[in-house]
Amino acid sequence: MPDSSSRPFTTAKPWLHLLGVSVIAGILVTALAVPAVSLTSATVSRSVGLFEDLPSTLDIGALSQKSEIYSTNSDGTNTLLATVFDQNRQEVGWDEIAPAVKDALVSTEDPRFYEHNGVDLASTARAALSNLTSGGVESGASTITMQYVKNVLVQRAEALDDETAREKAYAEATQESLDRKLAEMRLAIGLEKKYTKDQILLGYLNIANFGGSVYGIEAAANYYFGTTAAQLTVPQAASLIATVNEPNGLRIDDPANIPDNEARRNVDVLASMLKHHTITQSEYDAAIATPVTPVITEPSTGCQTAANGAAYFCDYVTWIVKNDPTFGATADERWTNFKTGGFQIFTTLNSALQANANETMQKYVPSSSDELDLGSTIVTVEPGTGRILAMAQNTTYVAGPSDDPGSTSLNYNTDQGYGGSTGFQVGSTYKVFTLAEWLKQGHSLSERVNGNPQTFKRANFTNTCADVGGPDYSPSNDSGERPGTVSVQTALTDSVNNAFVAMAQKLDLCQIRNTAQALGVHRADGATLGSDLADVIGTQTIAPLTMAAAYAGIAANGNYCAPIAIDKILDASGAELQAPKADCAQALDPKVAATVAYAMKGPIQSGTATASNPNDDIEHIGKTGTTDNEKDTWMIGASTKAATAVWVGNVSGDVSMTDVETNGYSGYSVRHRIWKAVMTANDEVLPQAADFPDPDRTMVNGSGSRSNSDSSTSTPTPTATPTPSAPPSDPVDTPAPDATTSPTPAAGNTLGINPLTGQ
Repeated sequence: MPDSSSRPFTTAKPWLHLLGVSVIAGILVTALAVPAVSLTSATVSRSVGLFEDLPSTLDIGALSQKSEIYSTNSDGTNTLLATVFDQNRQEVGWDEIAPAVKDALVSTEDPRFYEHNGVDLASTARAALSNLTSGGVESGASTITMQYVKNVLVQRAEALDDETAREKAYAEATQESLDRKLAEMRLAIGLEKKYTKDQILLGYLNIANFGGSVYGIEAAANYYFGTTAAQLTVPQAASLIATVNEPNGLRIDDPANIPDNEARRNVDVLASMLKHHTITQSEYDAAIATPVTPVITEPSTGCQTAANGAAYFCDYVTWIVKNDPTFGATADERWTNFKTGGFQIFTTLNSALQANANETMQKYVPSSSDELDLGSTIVTVEPGTGRILAMAQNTTYVAGPSDDPGSTSLNYNTDQGYGGSTGFQVGSTYKVFTLAEWLKQGHSLSERVNGNPQTFKRANFTNTCADVGGPDYSPSNDSGERPGTVSVQTALTDSVNNAFVAMAQKLDLCQIRNTAQALGVHRADGATLGSDLADVIGTQTIAPLTMAAAYAGIAANGNYCAPIAIDKILDASGAELQAPKADCAQALDPKVAATVAYAMKGPIQSGTATASNPNDDIEHIGKTGTTDNEKDTWMIGASTKAATAVWVGNVSGDVSMTDVETNGYSGYSVRHRIWKAVMTANDEVLPQAADFPDPDRTMVNGSGSRSNSDSSTSTPTPTATPTPSAPPSDPVDTPAPDATTSPTPAAGNTLGINPLTGQ
């Protein structure tokens, strides 16, 4: 901090000792605040005594500052997504404020600032005389130090959570009374014992309100003139200082206030600067001739200002804050601390991938439709870390309720407790968890199961965590097809519903659920994840982010990491705080994970997901999903570098996506166009993705005792010999046609079959 002796206003040492100042201040302030008719020696004596007994120390505390949320660029730099604040403030240092600002403030508000000890006795005497003459309180003689004290007390009051306590403290800090004036003077004198003049002046410039939610000289320079405090010119500095005693009446973002602001700037501020020789006559003349010309620069306030459709991700970050004990003990306390604490949140969001996801979404899916309550999401998670790289939605983010069908505050990608919806049925994308449990229990991809439509008796199923009672269950396959007995690999490649229920009959339904839970799967509404027969083919409502993270776990050799959105948190001092952890854990044995991933190449290479294949020499795994009446359509898959979940469907209602077009594309198959475009960009932007590990040969081919097991009486279909280099399949099974050219499921096409009628 610079030595205050360098300032132009330092002319002499104070002419009274602090004790004398206290006594005289007490007498003068009594005269200042009490009408002449009631001024007696007893009043004076009592006031002096009260003054000496008042607290003389003031804890400045941390100022309310805006918090900032950043995305990460490919080169490691960061891009500001949004700022969140109650008070738009950025604290700056002494050397980051133009001298003209300091000179304007001192010249106008407190010319003897560098001479007095917190209370200007000469000004106080004049004010007291004026008040005695008028019989009222017309002048306060507040020094910069006293104004600083008042601002600190107001800030402290506004930071209180309890509304009653907050209002009481604010009234005490602002009331026009003898008690308040005495306390203010006493604290000002104490403040001058603790801090240098320059420190007090800097504190004032950082705390002062400049109109609305603009606090501090840096935010004022940014907002009103599109510059920094260090770059303010003399007329700009004078215009801002003109507002400090009437911030909302003289703020220049309202054109109606500009004439009054300019008048105060010229008559009071610039004239005072000239009088006290902090500007020359030529500088004064030039400033007077310069009109007040604001360059209003709106701050990126709130998540709705986030670029590239990142508003929903930004909103998700704010919900993480509300749920993270790092920021406080309760949700309200955390949010208040975040809005006022000056945090910097460096997120996992990849700016390039986010821009591509947003552009892709806008290309293929409109924000609303006259045909249905249309929703769509894209979310990408990094395998092995859980870092969320992109998050897009077809609607426009708004912070509150909206009558616009294309706008909502709900984040369709996330859980309800994190600003999201109650989730969506995931259809056949859930089958990979049955497959994983199948392999864990010693079965193989080559084993054969009955894929024909059939009736399953619940008594033949095991569920160690719930009752399996109820009516018989008769799931259908797409278009009623009867594939006969098929290999488990083919059942996954072509998404045969009945085959997976037949597999579940040989397993524990509870353990299928537990395997899904080990990969982070849970309901978006917070209810218990189910383990019913129908859940095998995806009737649970789950958030897209949850599914993307689960598939990322498979792609990372079974190492599941809970999704994270924050890489680093810095507080206002620059100290790093603990960010939420991904809590990675080995959810699947690596051999099981490698074999599941191997099997998941089938849908991409020759099954229901061929239309999603980027065909860019990067290995991909994936699985499609469609729900009852095709109201929800999914494509989820991964490389070893990125796992992406795409959902297109009904936010509410059950309109079939086969009957809908989105921006001229088939609503049923547009998920493939989206996934392909997103994964192609992922493959280009991210480091080269490695191939998936080789599967366990026994898990592929079987040990011999189970490889030809059959749960039906149908005539077996000849079996192709599986090899480790390509997923095994049956020669009689044919790949699904390209969904982008054949949007309506045809006989024999298992693309996106729903859990009740065929996927």
